[in-house]
Order: sequence, then C-alpha cells, then structure tokens
Amino acid sequence: MAVPDHSIDPRILECAKQEFLSLGYEKASLKHICEEAGVTTGALYKRYKGKDDLFAAVVSDTITALDTETKKRTDVDVHAMSDQQLTGAWDMNAGMRQWFQFLYGLKEGFTLLVKCSAGSSYSNFEHEFVEKMCVGTYSYYREAYRRGLAKYDISPEEMHIILSAFWQTVYEPFIHDFDWTKLKIHCATVNRLFDWYGMLGIPNTDTLP
Repeated sequence: MAVPDHSIDPRILECAKQEFLSLGYEKASLKHICEEAGVTTGALYKRYKGKDDLFAAVVSDTITALDTETKKRTDVDVHAMSDQQLTGAWDMNAGMRQWFQFLYGLKEGFTLLVKCSAGSSYSNFEHEFVEKMCVGTYSYYREAYRRGLAKYDISPEEMHIILSAFWQTVYEPFIHDFDWTKLKIHCATVNRLFDWYGMLGIPNTDTLP
C-alpha cells in the first residue's frame, strides 16, 4: 500500500496563505496556488474539497487560538468575582494592550479573517466574533449593574452595537497592515476613545476602598 506523501502539505498551505493574503478569497486561484507549491491540482483535491476547504485549513490554527482565548476570557463565574475584580475588568489600559499583543501574534491568520475572507464560509467572521464576545462581556456588565456598581441600564442589543463599534477599531489596523509600532499608538487611541467606566457608569478601580 502506498504511503501518503504529507511532505507537500506545508507548501500547499503556505502558498495558499500568501495567495489569499495577496488577492483575497474570491480572486485567489487554486491553479496558481498549485503552481507556486509545485503540486498538481489532483494532489490538492486529494487533500481539500475545494477553495473554501483550503481557506478553512489555512485559518484553522488561528480560529482555534481565538476560540481558546475567548473562552478563557468569557467563561468566568462573574458571581464569584469581587467588586474590585468586576470593575477592574473594564480597565482598558491593561486589557487592550494584551488583546493587541495576542492578535499581533496571529497577524496573518487574523488578517485573512477580517480582510480576505469575503465569499468564504468565514465571510461573516467579524459579526460572529462580536456575538461571542458580547455574551461574556454582557455577563460582566449585568453583574456589575446588579450590584449597583454600574449606573446605566444597557440592553443586550445596545451592548452589541457598542461592541461592534469597539471591535471594528481592533479589526481596522490589521486590515491596514499596521506594524507593532503603529499598533501600540493605535491601542492608546482606542483606550482614550472607549471610556467604559464613563459609558456604563462604573467607578474606576482607584475609587473603590
């Protein structure tokens, strides 16, 4: 029995990634990917059902990393948190820098998802990611509101709108290919733009006993 040749798999994925980054999903050519990887189209189709399946394989590690990080940040028992922890969760200075560092480590895969995925099964990634983040974020907020730490009553729909605007400021620097220096400056700008304490009526952690 012939042993499958997996040595060409990394070449196919790397060439596909560069093709998708350069042209986007819709304009990417499987024929050109095969030519760049030095493989036949038959070899590619033995591994992937088509272009969408190939794109999914290219972003697979990024999706896994995002799901793991999202779960870590949102799958929290907010009822067990102290007031200090609950209000501190809205501190942009630390949290935003961590998010940008994490996403910058996934730069190519994340860029594919927010810039190059139109026409693929991930074309709605930006909206779906906000939906995931909204569930966890809203639970933090509602617990703060229940305890009287948050002054303003925000509906789930309004929180979704706010978070959509917030995450767009995260997507855009990747769409525009910011390097880390520009991204750090942008991070500070986003911190000034989104004053979550003021927006939700939550006291700054420095004011708590």
